[in-house]
Amino acid sequence: MTMTTTETTVQACPECEEPVQIGGSVRLNEILECAGCRSELEIVALSPLVLACAPEVEEDWGE
Repeated sequence: MTMTTTETTVQACPECEEPVQIGGSVRLNEILECAGCRSELEIVALSPLVLACAPEVEEDWGE
């Protein structure tokens, strides 16, 4: 699902509380980066818009 608006939305980073600007067209589960702390953030809800720290994905390379 994509949410499109004509305005930029600003949300607080859940990690450092710095403002994160979110463009007018976003998708659920889209990954953004906080300019303040460089954390990867995931859009977990669109209405209302909610950001959360993106899960760290670990590769299973086997041994």
